[in-house]
Amino acid sequence: MDSKEAKITVKKTARYYTLGKDITRAERIWFACHGYGQLGGYFIRKFSVLDAERNFVIVPEGLNRFYLDGFSGRVGATWMTKEARLDDIKDYVNYLDDLHVALGLDALPEGSELIHFGFSQGVATAARYIAFGKIKPKRAVFWAGSFPPDMTPEDPKGALKNLPVYTCTGDEDPFVTEEKIAAGQALLGQHCENINDFRFRGKHDIPGEALLRLEKLFA
Repeated sequence: MDSKEAKITVKKTARYYTLGKDITRAERIWFACHGYGQLGGYFIRKFSVLDAERNFVIVPEGLNRFYLDGFSGRVGATWMTKEARLDDIKDYVNYLDDLHVALGLDALPEGSELIHFGFSQGVATAARYIAFGKIKPKRAVFWAGSFPPDMTPEDPKGALKNLPVYTCTGDEDPFVTEEKIAAGQALLGQHCENINDFRFRGKHDIPGEALLRLEKLFA
């Protein structure tokens, strides 16, 4: 007898973290997707250098958690793997949609700016959400990660075309070469006409000094 795959949609508890004083008064709201193997509570600390009066940070945590080494110890989260990847993508887009609405990001007060930020694996997550999600940002930051190569220019339906996108790369990032940067910019250029190449001194991380320097470019 052959087995058959079947699927059912279920409810799942999702975790997110915030940093800042008042989302209703913040000039900039950062919706930041963490990288592979990170947890939201640790990742959000990277943004503690920002002025808490003017900035409000939201970090959703990936829906899939696992032990980083063996069967115990430290735990990390991921947005997706190669297994049932299309289901995972659909699930996290729906999850991020729900979170945006729950936090009122679909109706921000005048003067507030929504920034979609992705780090490492979170770059693909942020890019796909911009393409397929309901709430669009005023700018995007793709930090130390790759634009998803499986997305076609038709997928975003213009969501990325005129959006200011900042691609951020450390000069000592072991996962990045100039060839990869050039290829990534070429791929992103098929979707976006407003790409800003931002370089910083550092490795596969978000140095506070670099984040503050990037923020100044938004003024």
